This record gives sequence, structure tokens and C-alpha cells, in this order.
Amino acid sequence: MQYNKLKFSVLSIISFAFCIGGYAQNNSYWQQEVDYVMDVDIDVKNYQYTGTQKLVYTNNSNDELTRVYYHLFFNAFQPGSEMDMRLQNIADPDGRMVTEDKKSRIATLTENEIGYLHVQSLTQDGVKVSFNEEETILVVELAKPIPPGGKTTFDMTFNGQIPVQIRRAGRNNKDGVALSMSQWYPKLAEYDFEGWHADPYIAREFHGVWGDFDVKLTLDKTYTVGGTGYLQNPQEIGHGYETPGSKIKKQKGKTLTWHFKAPKVHDFMWAADPEYVHDTVQMNDGPTLHFLYKDDEKFQKTWKAVQPLTEKAMNFFSKNIGKYPYDQYSVIQGGDGGMEYAMATLITGGDKPGSVIGTMIHELAHSWFQHVLATNESKYEWMDEGFTTFISSLCSNEIREQNKDNPFESSYKGYYYLIKTGKEQPQTTHSDRYNENMPYSIAAYSKGSIFLSQLGYIIGQDKLMKSIQKYFEDFKFKHPIPNDIKRSAEKVSGIELDWYLTDWTQTTNTIDYAISDVLADGAKTKVNMSRIGQMPMPIDVLVVYKDGSQETFYAPLRMMRGEKTNPYPQFERTVLPDWPWANPSYSFEINKPQTDIKAIVIDPSQLMADINAENNVWQSE
Repeated sequence: MQYNKLKFSVLSIISFAFCIGGYAQNNSYWQQEVDYVMDVDIDVKNYQYTGTQKLVYTNNSNDELTRVYYHLFFNAFQPGSEMDMRLQNIADPDGRMVTEDKKSRIATLTENEIGYLHVQSLTQDGVKVSFNEEETILVVELAKPIPPGGKTTFDMTFNGQIPVQIRRAGRNNKDGVALSMSQWYPKLAEYDFEGWHADPYIAREFHGVWGDFDVKLTLDKTYTVGGTGYLQNPQEIGHGYETPGSKIKKQKGKTLTWHFKAPKVHDFMWAADPEYVHDTVQMNDGPTLHFLYKDDEKFQKTWKAVQPLTEKAMNFFSKNIGKYPYDQYSVIQGGDGGMEYAMATLITGGDKPGSVIGTMIHELAHSWFQHVLATNESKYEWMDEGFTTFISSLCSNEIREQNKDNPFESSYKGYYYLIKTGKEQPQTTHSDRYNENMPYSIAAYSKGSIFLSQLGYIIGQDKLMKSIQKYFEDFKFKHPIPNDIKRSAEKVSGIELDWYLTDWTQTTNTIDYAISDVLADGAKTKVNMSRIGQMPMPIDVLVVYKDGSQETFYAPLRMMRGEKTNPYPQFERTVLPDWPWANPSYSFEINKPQTDIKAIVIDPSQLMADINAENNVWQSE
């Protein structure tokens, strides 16, 4: 597939193609499995609910387990919670979660406004177990250990209260959507090769166990429901799910029971409102798209406009990452901005079409980078947010016909801003441990996106897209870690990349290369370059001559143990000797006199995140 021209050069000189490919699956891997069956009754008047949960847990690890943990996310929405304390003490609290005078909204919640989720009873294979609620984490001491390869069944009863909408989940959001039900059920924590990931819910996103969900939701029959999973009883439910033109089987009483099944997911979200409009679009060679939004004139135009673009975005991501693996995807009005979930997203707004469309593209991209490639967002948030930002930037540039010279420009600007503030922390920082929200956001979204766009600079754009395809094929429905994307790129490119993963994600080292001198040497010209920053990089140099001709020079980084193909095939390229990182200076010769040279530019693509572009250019007087 040929993309629109990306004119990254200060001289507006180049375009390149992103190619795709696929490879075999990696089999040396284990992960746990959960299978949920839940039956939940929701009272839409007092926003409380009760439920039962049967969970079959498969221990595929080599370890015997004597304890398990559940997440109880709604308990965060109570005065004095860790989430509340974080809001009250961070320098730049999330604006959605504070009042106009920067006070925590959680701190002022009353008893009927708070959220809670409490386990009433819990058994393991019919035997009562000991459990202790520690705010958003339930600690469970098992009645009997789960051996390696063993299975056990947990039976639970629970009750909850839906909080006033503050963050992601809640009731009556700013668009008037009644119920945004994410992080709403007792969710078993992940156990992997690193151990348990029972992180308290303080601010960030999530990590979940792969499995199958079978969920029944009983609530007021006037409410339309959308979210994760395939509806099993559409002819009983109606609400736009029935076969077109068919009759609905009338149900007695004031409630309906919605029965959903969701195979091979690691979360389950739903939203409901009595005023939802429900539109569907059946894609050619793709899933059925569902759109649920408020029946309000101010939202109509936007939510109609988003539908064909969702189809285009779905096709774009399927072609350039890997085919979307489910038969359904839902775009639902709800939540507090935009947030991805299994097979669906919640998005607020409608009076600003551009914002909703842009958010849809980003959240849909998360169906690949988080809901198929399920990284631990508490530890590697830059992998899901950054990779999503990268691919959604390319998608927006194409399907919205933005024709930006550099679709990733805003990511680079964000990163350079962070460097100037002096507040950068390594991307290995746990997402809850950043000193402020600003450095977290830029590290996750902007620097995470640059990881890929800059990787394309290092290994070549064709190899980058093949690496993304291989990463998808090798790690779909798994929990990839940073080393996995690095190894995928190494296998595709033949270039060693450990130095890149280390410096970019585990340090705050910066890139700064400079043209320090350009010296006349008779019929030749000597170019002296210097490495000022600590982070190593290979170097592309463009030379523009006064007669209009151009050529490039390429100094591979020695520790790469390889080189990329010529990214500018229309120009002659000279491959120079490797530049060893420990050498702060490097020189090469141009076989033309200095008087013939108009300009010399380091990295004309501007994909290398060099923090000082001013010393990258030499121009004749």
C-alpha cells in the first residue's frame, strides 16, 4: 500500500512507502485464563446493582498459587481513597476530576453519589474462602492451592453503586448518558512471569486476564444497551439488534435481560440510556459497526458523520496492522472523553465533529494496541498509547485527507516541550509514579509514538511496517512487553536494537548531533560532525549543491551491526564507515569543493528526535 507523500524534509524532498507483511506465531509463552459467567440486576433509579459471578480460573503457570486478587475499581470513587488523595496532592490534577478551583470532586461525594463494589460471599470449588477488601483490591486466601496446570471455580455474590461520573465510569455524564459501565465488576488480577499485578486504582489504565465472558444484564426495558460482546437474544430485546423487518417477541414486566457473550477478551464494558439512537453499518469483509448516541439534535450531525469514517479507519488498521479479529465493534456515546474497551469505545461529545472523529480513530486503533496486543498499561503505557498515537496519526492523515507534511509533528513538538521543562522521567516509570500528569501524558503518547516513527528512521520505513505486522502476528491475544516489539523489528531488519530500546525507554538520554565544521580542502570538502547528546543514533546527511543536484551520506551506528536501505532512492547515497558511539566526533569528505555546496542537513526526514535542530544545518554564505 502506498501512503500519501510525507514531506518531512526542511527542503520538502521525500516520500516513502510503508509496507506490510506477516509472520508465524511465537509459541514459547504462557498466560492465565479466566472464564466469567455473570448475572446482574441493575436498579436505574438508585444506581445500585447486585450480581453473581462464576469464574473458572486456569493456572497455566509453573507456579502453585495460594492467593488470588480481584480489582474492585468503583471503591476508588469515595472520599479519602487513594485516587482522591492523588488528586489532592498532584500539582496538575486531571481537569475532569476537579472543580474549577482545583479541588477533588471525589472528596465532596455524598453517600448516594459515591461508587462502591463489595463482595458479599466467595467460595472456591464450593468451599468458603477468606478474603479482605483493601479499597480497590480484594485479597483472597485460597481454600486449597491451585497447582500448575490446574483449574478452580470461584462463585461470588457482589453488590455495587454506580458513582457520579468523574473518571471513565459513572452515571449521568456531561452529555446526559445515564450509565457508562466500565470497570464495574470484580475483575481477577493478572498473574504472569513477573508475578501478580494487583495495582490499586489510583489514576491510570489496566491489565487483564484473557478469557471468555457470558454476561446477563437485567434493567429497565426502556434502556438501550451497547458494549462488549455479541447479543444472544436480539429477537427478545429489539432496540435495533433484531433482524431488520422482523417482529420482536414481547416480554412481560418492566425489565429486559440482555444476554451477551464475548470470546477471547480481557475486559467487559457496557453503557445504557433510554434515549440512545442505535445505528448499524455492515462492512464488506469486516465487522458489523454499531453506533449508539443520544437522541438529541445537537449530536445528530456528528454521529452520522463518524460512521463512514469508522469504516474507513477499520479498513486502514486491518490492512496495516492485522485483520480485526472480531465480528462487531461499537462506538458509544458515554464516559468522560474517549476510552477504549474490548470490542467498543466510549466517547463524549457531538457538537464538535472533528474532536469526536479524531477520538474515534484513536480509540479504534486501541482495538489493536491494547485489546489484541494487551500490554500492561501500568508499566508499559507508552506501548499502547504511543503505538496507537503513531498508527492513528497515519490513519487520520489518509482518511481525513489532512495531507500533513509530517503526521507525527505534534508528537515531536510534545516531546521537545517535555525536554525543555526538565520534568521528563524514564518511560520505565510506573504510570502512577510520575510526579505530574503532564510528563506522564507526553511520555506515553508523544514519546511512545516517536519510538515507532524514529524506529522507521533507524531500520527503514518498509521494515518498520513489516515489523509492526510481525509484532501483531506473533503477539496477538497475548501480553507483549517492550522486548517483544524490539525483537520483531530485529528479526525483520537484521539490525541490533537493544541500544535503542534501552536509551529511549529506560533513560532520559537525549539525541543531539551537530555539524560542527565544514572546511574547504581543495577540490574536496571536509565535514566534521559531533555527538552532543548521550543517546546514540545512525546519521543521514543530505548535501544540496548550488546546481540543484543532491546526494546523501549515511553513517551507520556501529552497535547496530547493520544498515538500512537507502530511504532516498532518487539520490545517490554513500555509505560511510560506522560511527562508534563512544567517539564524540566524526568526519567525512565530499568529493566536491565547498564553493559548490549550498547546504548540508543532518536528518532531512526530521524523524530523528534531535532536541536541537539549529545545529543540524549548514548553509553557504
